[in-house]
Amino acid sequence: MSFLEYRVKQAPTGFRKVLFLNWPLVVLVTAVASVGFLMLYSIAGGNLDTWARPQMERFVAGMVLMFIVAMVPIWFWRNMAGLAYLVSFILLLFVEFFGDVGMGAQRWIDLGFIRLQPSEMMKFTLVMMLAAYYDWLDSKKTSRPLYVLIPVLLTVAPTVLVLMQPNLGTSILLLLAGAAVMFAAGVSLWYFGAVLALGVGAVVSVFTLRGTEWQFLHDYQYRRIDTFLDPTADPLGAGYNIIQAKIALGSGGWSGKGFMQGTQSRLNFLPEKHTDFIFTTLAEEFGFIGAFSLLGLYALIIGFCLVAAFQNRDRFSALLIVGIAANFFFYIAVNLSMVMGMAPVVGVPLPLLSYGGSAMLVLLVGFGLVQSAHVHRPR
Repeated sequence: MSFLEYRVKQAPTGFRKVLFLNWPLVVLVTAVASVGFLMLYSIAGGNLDTWARPQMERFVAGMVLMFIVAMVPIWFWRNMAGLAYLVSFILLLFVEFFGDVGMGAQRWIDLGFIRLQPSEMMKFTLVMMLAAYYDWLDSKKTSRPLYVLIPVLLTVAPTVLVLMQPNLGTSILLLLAGAAVMFAAGVSLWYFGAVLALGVGAVVSVFTLRGTEWQFLHDYQYRRIDTFLDPTADPLGAGYNIIQAKIALGSGGWSGKGFMQGTQSRLNFLPEKHTDFIFTTLAEEFGFIGAFSLLGLYALIIGFCLVAAFQNRDRFSALLIVGIAANFFFYIAVNLSMVMGMAPVVGVPLPLLSYGGSAMLVLLVGFGLVQSAHVHRPR
């Protein structure tokens, strides 16, 4: 009996699949999303229809998709990895030429009922593709140069397209997600050391070539770096967002000002309060205790994902779960570093909290893949 036949034979069927779902993960995801609904309701001044209700509707739709994806056998998603990656890549190319422009960036495809952001899809289809690649590859060949070059190209190609939109935050997340899967697959650390050295050289080049016709970044991205290094240099301009965010974070104290009592958000001092900077509103209204509790929920979600990966004897499933968990972690880490002034503002939303359609739906589909791997794992 082949291992594939073994997986199919051992997988649960019918209603038993529902029983085998990772229900603690479902509860934790719902809990974090509910915090987001609460904060969107507060930010809108007690108006449910402004942001909270649309976000709830997207979450319900996303949960339906999550359960549908979870019920489909994991071997099907392995076979679909190449096609999913290809579709995401074609959509990125489409955006480059025909995408909608918003806030100075060309990132979306307007489908009428939702503005689809293909770069969000690519975060997870890239993980699927790399997991399928390493599942196919003989583990003895993992660190051979030719077999390392292939996943590098699979990661770099969409990253370049996303960077051209321009979308620095998502391009960073793509690189980190690709690196996480390669690391989990067992690629030699020497390659990561070489990439780190190249990264240091790239950072030096970014600053050295500034102001020349060969500069790597856009002018607004350089201003974000300047703001990160010294936000007080332009307190009413480029530095305004981060200064107000720090005021909101600090003013919450230990227990916060109370629900719907945050002055920074209620009086509109804090820009992008319902999207990228929603964590600052949470910290202002619920203080350190509320912010730390949210981080605890995030940590539990990542922990349950990693436990599911370690328990799974299927290489594709384990790498897929690790990649999705890493993607989720990097989402959180980049956003929190950004709003706390520890990193430049790069436009990365806080998962399950920030207002947005594509990010919410795609993230829940990603958790559906985690559930599919968990439900259909070899027993």
